[in-house]
Parts: sequence; structure tokens; C-alpha cells
Amino acid sequence: MNKPLVAIVGRPNVGKSYLFNRLAGRRLSIVEDTPGVTRDRLYAECEWLGRKFDIVDTGGIEPNTDNEILLFMREQAMLAIDAATVIVLVTEIGTGITAADMDVASMLQRCGKPVVLAVNKMDSIGPNDPGIYEFYNLGLGDPIAVSAVHGHGTGDLLDACVAHFPPQEELEAEDERIKVAVIGKPNVGKSSLINYILGEKRVIVADMPGTTRDAVDTPVDNQYGSYLFIDTAGIRRKSKVNDRVERFSVMRAQLAIERCDVCLIMIDAREGVTEQDTKIAGLAHEAGKASVIIVNKWDLIEKDTHTMDQMRKDVQRDLSFMPYAPILFISCLTGQRTGRIFELVNFVNDQSSMRITTGMLNNVLADAQARQQPPTDKGRRLKVYYMTQTGVKPPHFVIFCNSKELFHFSYQRYIENRVRAAFGLEGTPIRITIRQKGEQE
Repeated sequence: MNKPLVAIVGRPNVGKSYLFNRLAGRRLSIVEDTPGVTRDRLYAECEWLGRKFDIVDTGGIEPNTDNEILLFMREQAMLAIDAATVIVLVTEIGTGITAADMDVASMLQRCGKPVVLAVNKMDSIGPNDPGIYEFYNLGLGDPIAVSAVHGHGTGDLLDACVAHFPPQEELEAEDERIKVAVIGKPNVGKSSLINYILGEKRVIVADMPGTTRDAVDTPVDNQYGSYLFIDTAGIRRKSKVNDRVERFSVMRAQLAIERCDVCLIMIDAREGVTEQDTKIAGLAHEAGKASVIIVNKWDLIEKDTHTMDQMRKDVQRDLSFMPYAPILFISCLTGQRTGRIFELVNFVNDQSSMRITTGMLNNVLADAQARQQPPTDKGRRLKVYYMTQTGVKPPHFVIFCNSKELFHFSYQRYIENRVRAAFGLEGTPIRITIRQKGEQE
């Protein structure tokens, strides 16, 4: 059975994201005193009274609006409500009941699902503010006083949510999902790719930079396996990032790189590899993540028989520090070659997780030394004793020698190339640590 899902909904700026972060136990959703900061659905896992469940944060619902982004936000919130087991309607004590609160409450009553009413910003300790009794007029039962900032009342809120869960059944062991971060500049098609893969408008797509703000997690299950796709905000040059919300967005994108298994580095085919693309790819490389380079909007390029080969050479030249990364040309608009993404994600994830026995490594090392003698300096020759693997994701090798100073980086790169030639390790960077005899761990 699937875990219960609790959807946190309400009008803008009542503290939904604060409450989401409080229940999740960590700061996942961007919090800023500005309406409309949260736009897409954000998920996190919770546990209360021995029950595990998911919570979802949504953008503020504006029942009557013509604004394109606000319409998208309302659509995202409605999708969360449709999937939810229990809905938490968040209001706030400071403004009392507003017309928007009444409209949202009326909409939730019609959906026929259990609704828990939370009155946020009840920050003082002691008897409840008498203003809380006004919220009985929403017709959703007893209002629960909470303070998302201080955590007051969250236990009562979770008690009320768990009371509406179906009886606990034996849950199947959760699949180990491959975490895939989709990264790139603004407007290269990251959210469009997620939506195409899912076949639904899971994340907001608009032809303006900065539409995606949070790093949005989306589970995907298909014939290729189980995945968690992380749609990130476009990473712009630091000099271009002035807004606080956008700074948080870029931080979220960088954190997404840290926690993923595979990075999909998206590039706009019309622009080719720009300086900013190089910096973004460098983040994935430095983090040691398996990567696939996705050249999007291929349908907009005028092509002949040599166009793809030429573009491939240009990408390899401009991203010369990651020659291991496979390159895929796609179109999110037409779906061209998008099915190949899963095959490549599985492949590079397997390569990044590969373990090689010490015996096999040392056979390759001996062969490499026979082909090209280790370097010498002032009569001293480098002696390479043995090599062993100490980690995966990325594969990490330790080489023991008589002198680290003699182990020139060019010979280290030669050894890396010989290891790749023998074992593949495509799509993943390799880490090599040099230790000399007698050196402490």
C-alpha cells in the first residue's frame, strides 16, 4: 500500500512553507515573507505515532485570479488535493477569516476528503487568542492553534491527521530509487523534461527565467526502474543574482547536486555550451556525480548529415574536463530520444557504483607500468607498489608508492585512462588518492 499523503494548502502567505519545514524537521521549502514564493509541489517524509507518511507543500491558492503563475500554482495545489489522504487548511490568526479562506474552505468541502483546520501564527504561550473561535465559521470542525515558527500545536495537528489515516497495513519495502538532479541555466527546458517524462504538468513551465524556485522531487516508476527526479531552479551567474529568493533557489540547486546519484546537465542546442554551462557542469564534476549531458531543443536546429557529430565535438571540446559523460540530443517538445534518458541514467549509475577487486586493479597497474615506465627525477624513479578501491559514487582508488612528489599528475592521468580502458567507468568521474609508503591513513 502507498504511504498516506498529507497536503498543506491555503491562501498565500499564511505560513504553509514554515509549517512544512517544521513537520519535515529540516528546511526544504524556501521561506520568505513574500506571497507566491512556493510555486511547485514539494514532498517530504514524516513519522508520527509510529506511522510513516508523506507531506506536500503547495503554492498559495488564489481562487479568483488571471495571473498566469498564480493559475499554475492553483493547478498544482489541486493536483496535491486530488492525491491527498488528508488535507491541512492553513489560515492565520492575524487577518482572521478572509474571503479567500472562505472560498478555499468551500472548495475543500466539495472534494469530500478529511480536512484538518490549522490556525497559524498563534505564537504566544498560554490561553488561546479568542479570535480562534471565529474560524468555526469555515465549517471545517475544531480549529487547531499552531505556531509554525515555534512548533506549538504541531503535535495536536499531527494527531488529528493520523486519526484520518486508513488502518495500517504491512508496507512493502521501499525501493531504492536512483536520485536524478536536472540542472542547467534558466529556460533550457528542465521543467519541460520532467513534465514530458511524467505525462502531466507536475512542475510549472513558463517562458520566463526564475519560474522554478525550489528543488522539486518527483518519484517516477516505469519499465526501466524507480527514480526520484529533482527539478532545480536555473543557475545564473552570481553577478546576475540579486533577489534573496533566487539566491535560496541557487542554493537549493547546489544541494540537489550534492544529494543526487546522477546529474542531467541540460544545454540549449541553439546556444551551444556557454561559460555558465561550463560552470554548472563543473559543479557536478567537482561533486563526483555520474553525469549525462542533455542537449535539448534539438528540433529547433537546422540539420544536415554532419550537424550532430559537429555539435558533439563542440560539446566535448568545451566540457573537456568531463570527457567521460555521454551526450544525448533530445527535444522535450516532441519527445525525441527522451526514452534513452532512463537507459543512460541506469548505465552511468551502475558505472559509478562499480567495485573492482584489488587483484584486477593491480593486473591493470602492472600492465600500465610495463607499457610506460614510471617517471624519474634526479636519478630517483617512482615505484608504484599497488592500487586498491576504497569507495564508490564516484569510484575512489588509492595508489601506494615510494614518493608522492615523483607521482606527476600526467602519470596519474595515464593510470586513470588505463583503468577506464580496462573497466569502462563511463559517465562517472574517478577519484585517485596517492599515498607514499609509511604514510598514515
